[in-house]
Amino acid sequence: MTRVLVLNGPNLGRLGSREPDVYGSADHAHLAELCTEAGRELGLEVEVRQTDDEAELVRWLHEAADGRLPVLLNPAAFTHYSYALRDAAAQRTAPLIEIHLSNPHARETFRHLSVVSAVASGTIAGFGTGSYLLGLRALAADPVVTGS
Repeated sequence: MTRVLVLNGPNLGRLGSREPDVYGSADHAHLAELCTEAGRELGLEVEVRQTDDEAELVRWLHEAADGRLPVLLNPAAFTHYSYALRDAAAQRTAPLIEIHLSNPHARETFRHLSVVSAVASGTIAGFGTGSYLLGLRALAADPVVTGS
């Protein structure tokens, strides 16, 4: 079974209570359960992590690069300005999909820029928790991930 890291950045641990009109009512534990179950159905071993610490997120991306692990990455606020995160994502050795619950382009102007998008395999945004499910489906269909 292919191992996949689902990495979530700052404030995503507050899902369910943080701006539910923007991010939905599902909490992070529910998101993790949803991803793990969907991954199992797709033949993927999914590990979901969340941190508010930029350095920890960078270390996790290094771990993924060293282990040739595919990644779903929701950089959250780091999306817009973290060149450290962008540079870590650029070292990827397997597909990396940028994920967003909301559509950043339908929000404040400062959210329109992603420094991560240019080094990601693709970006999925605006479908709530469904963005993660679409990302997992994309990874499961990728021959690089599945080895087929």
